[in-house]
Amino acid sequence: MKFAHILLKNSSRFNIPKQVDRFSKFSPSPLSMKQFIDFGSANACEKTSFIFLRQELPVRMANIMKEIDMLPDKLIGTPSVQLLHTWYTQSLMELVDFLEKDPEDKSVLRKFTETLINVRNRHNNVVPTMAQGVLEYKEAFGVDPVTNQNVQYFLDRFYTSRISTRMLMNQHTLIFSGSTNPAHPKHIGSIDPNCDVVEVVKDAYESSRMLCDQYYLMSPDVEIKQVNSKDSNEPINIVYVPSHLYHMLFELFKNAMRATVETHEHSMHLPPIKVRVSLGHEDLTIKMSDRGGGVPLRKIERLFSYMYSTAPSPVTHNARNAPLAGFGYGLPISRLYARYFQGDLQLYSMEGYGTSAVIYLKALSTESVERLPVFNKSALRHYQTTIEADDWSIPSSEPKKLGKYDYSEPDVRTESRVK
Repeated sequence: MKFAHILLKNSSRFNIPKQVDRFSKFSPSPLSMKQFIDFGSANACEKTSFIFLRQELPVRMANIMKEIDMLPDKLIGTPSVQLLHTWYTQSLMELVDFLEKDPEDKSVLRKFTETLINVRNRHNNVVPTMAQGVLEYKEAFGVDPVTNQNVQYFLDRFYTSRISTRMLMNQHTLIFSGSTNPAHPKHIGSIDPNCDVVEVVKDAYESSRMLCDQYYLMSPDVEIKQVNSKDSNEPINIVYVPSHLYHMLFELFKNAMRATVETHEHSMHLPPIKVRVSLGHEDLTIKMSDRGGGVPLRKIERLFSYMYSTAPSPVTHNARNAPLAGFGYGLPISRLYARYFQGDLQLYSMEGYGTSAVIYLKALSTESVERLPVFNKSALRHYQTTIEADDWSIPSSEPKKLGKYDYSEPDVRTESRVK
């Protein structure tokens, strides 16, 4: 608390450490999945990883810390965002301490790995803590963050940055901590060089089905089909992070099951969820289709807005175990996982029938390159933009009654624009 008090002293905004300004002047260095694999398998060198990470992690943290300072004062002033900033500042300072350390010293390398584990653990609750901060902002000032495009823009970048720093820390600690994962001996860090996509689909389905059965006492079946353009008889494998893929699929299955059960709660039979997995020359595509009634077009993009959720509001007395259901973070963060390695996640819906969700991933590890936020003039301009009048007509809530418009006088609104 003393550290937080120092940050708040004499300022409504953060006192940005000089190190943040220093490292934010550098752009992050995105890595490809192939680079992760090549380094982790054949050329794994703890000293090389140490030299890279002691510079790269502060750069990524400093870039996003500069953007935190661009947020509205009232959001910055919430207890949860203040707590977040203390975490990031402390972690940055701990990492910067290694800049002058000797990479040939084994004790330095060991201490660095321990520091990464401590930083990773400190940041375990970053997602729910930021979510809580936005809730505090909304409840205290009556501001709906869903309508604030700057907040939406920031959260996409903030959570992407968090995914990327966690990826780097996991790779280093898993490869160089001296302990292998007996359950996944062929994994390189958190990456599976031969990730069986259909197996991950099945795992995510089983976990979602168990939750659905507990809550509704029923659950829809799943039908899985795969198409491999390279070899139809072979399973579909790609180089990927199974936990990322599982996160996306688990979220989509939960949504599909809930919609299906609630739409057909009085039916004798639940229509199955259909999953199609296709591997092409460029893309690995997963399509999940349900018959859960669908959503109207106007709500599709809103489903990717933070804080928008149809689930009950979350209870956050215990932040460590707080589920994200109800925060409205499931779909937007799933899309960030897909986009992190140059993929995407899109929704297509037929209101009154059902919804299809499509995950796009890069089929080639050389094309799966990190997509990272960079704090530069373009980002700064985004935070400085003001809301202007829309340059497209906005439909009124009620249709205009024909016959009551006086055409004898010119439309002053049109005149003023023409002039």
